[in-house]
Amino acid sequence: MTPAPGERRPASSTAIAVGAQIRQRREQRGMSSAELARRAGLSKATLSQLEAGRGNPTIETLDALAIALRIPLTDLLARDIDPGPVHVPGTDLADGEVGRELLRRISSGNSLEIWRLRMPPGTHLDGVPHATGTIEHLLVSSGRLTAGPADAPADLHPGDLLAFAGDAPHLYRTGPEPADVTVVIASPIMS
Repeated sequence: MTPAPGERRPASSTAIAVGAQIRQRREQRGMSSAELARRAGLSKATLSQLEAGRGNPTIETLDALAIALRIPLTDLLARDIDPGPVHVPGTDLADGEVGRELLRRISSGNSLEIWRLRMPPGTHLDGVPHATGTIEHLLVSSGRLTAGPADAPADLHPGDLLAFAGDAPHLYRTGPEPADVTVVIASPIMS
């Protein structure tokens, strides 16, 4: 789907993950964005867009950033270093349009469970922390709810995805309407 003039295309989960890696590595080195942009041969505006997850960098651009940061290129492509909440808002489609979006890639080495959670209006459910390293993914099919880490829950609407550390206290809460949610629990395989 092509955005209308003046609209922004939603950021992809890959662009967001790469941007977070660039920013984290730059900050770990105490480097300003201006300095990293200069060393990588980029404009400050381009670097800002990349760090915000709104860019579409070439391999050459990523390579220049990796060299400037003195890290392997693959470090910029690493994902899920922080199991902190990842909220991907739902997107709209025009009538009759088919939409297919990658919402979240889950690394291998996990045991996956897929659950359907249906909650009536006015319900509060405390989630019991799962095994260490577990990530919980919620995809809202219908209704609205507040869910996620107990200390930072997110308001979710139909089409929204939320991924968060399931090994910490978490909650699910509906307001005046029921909610239907697909829950994917990814737990590390213990050997």
